[in-house]
Amino acid sequence: MSQPNIIVFFTDQQRWDTTGVHGNPLGLTPNFDRLAQYGTHVEYAFTCQPVCGPARSCLQTGLHATATGCYRNGIPLPDSPKPLAQYFNEAGYDTAYIGKWHLAATRTSPVPVKKRGGYRYWLAADSLEHTSDAYDTVLFDNDNHRVKLPGYRVDALTDAAIRYINGQQESDQPFFLFMSFLEPHHQNHRDDYPSPDVYRNTYQSRYTPPDLAALGGTAHQHLDGYYGMVKRLDEALGRLMDTLKSLNMIDNTIVLFTTDHGNHFKTRNAEYKRSCHESSIRIPMAITGPGFTARGRFTGLTSLIDIPPTLLDAAGIPVPEHMHGTSVLSRLGKQGAEAGDEVFVQISESCVARSIRTRRWKYCVVAPDKHPVQDSCSDTYVEQFLYDLEADPYELTNLAGFESHVEVSRVLSEKLIRHMVYAGEAAPTIVPAAAVKSGQRRVAEEEIKL
Repeated sequence: MSQPNIIVFFTDQQRWDTTGVHGNPLGLTPNFDRLAQYGTHVEYAFTCQPVCGPARSCLQTGLHATATGCYRNGIPLPDSPKPLAQYFNEAGYDTAYIGKWHLAATRTSPVPVKKRGGYRYWLAADSLEHTSDAYDTVLFDNDNHRVKLPGYRVDALTDAAIRYINGQQESDQPFFLFMSFLEPHHQNHRDDYPSPDVYRNTYQSRYTPPDLAALGGTAHQHLDGYYGMVKRLDEALGRLMDTLKSLNMIDNTIVLFTTDHGNHFKTRNAEYKRSCHESSIRIPMAITGPGFTARGRFTGLTSLIDIPPTLLDAAGIPVPEHMHGTSVLSRLGKQGAEAGDEVFVQISESCVARSIRTRRWKYCVVAPDKHPVQDSCSDTYVEQFLYDLEADPYELTNLAGFESHVEVSRVLSEKLIRHMVYAGEAAPTIVPAAAVKSGQRRVAEEEIKL
């Protein structure tokens, strides 16, 4: 078999700083940390849309969410452009999807074949948070039969993935497996983060990231369960790697670990994401396998939009010119702009907003007259946030409108507009923020208001 197998290990709503390689002191992620140490650690990884469905649409198409129309939750993935799995199908791969889909708008009903993004093996639910609970995992198979799996939900999905991988031992085809977990996302109907019973209360009051310590939110209530979920996900990653090793597949399998967005625990708006802040958009990412083993720390700024071209490139499949991202594989060993020094973020549902993140700066504009759910974009935006990430890594001081930073905002607005046009949007007018004299500080309520 010349082409590598590919596995995407995809979590939901996981902050980058839950990992040991990003400084978390609780020892939650020894398997991820090992993956990062011995493979390629994508140190500065970001979502391109901090909402579940839109982020997934970008991963399955290689296009920004407004380009496919999937700019908010509840919009099905369109038939065109050709989805990622179809490229792998045409290249001779067996394609499989296990877990949360969130791209069919069927909610608790089975996903029809034509809405599965081209994946041939199917064991999934469109809205896993509504068909299942922590110890009640319900999915649908290829024939849309209801399947209830035993065990804690992370373990149930991992067991299913291991069974699939084991079944590929004698196949002459490489496989592309997308494992999509719900954890560490909250259980919606009760706004709870249910960890495995064995970890309940293990992490209570153990470690609070600085931004959450400063801003509060629900961190004191939810971090214990959230960390327990992260711990079990990492154990699942370890079981996956053990499986590949035991089946002599590990040297010819690419494993990519990442998530759809982060979690700010109700510190930046009324829920957990949908903002421009690092807590919403910065994510963990590491890759191992052919082309990525022992490549060390990659410090180029990388977006989820870069993942489809990365996976195709790693499999030796030509990357379509229409995809918006750039392969990480092609950027390894490069520096500066060639490695990646800007990422673009579209924001919906809490507001209609656009943001750019450079190595030093975070800049965000909002369309105050647009409906956050009904409108996908705007022709006019107003500057909302500007953060100096070198001086203020936890984004506690909003510099938008400061007379000392007018030129910084002007340059960033030009960069942002270029990204918007590249994503297929019309070039908008950006209205400067209301002037603030240097030395003054916006109050916290003004900083987080959306």
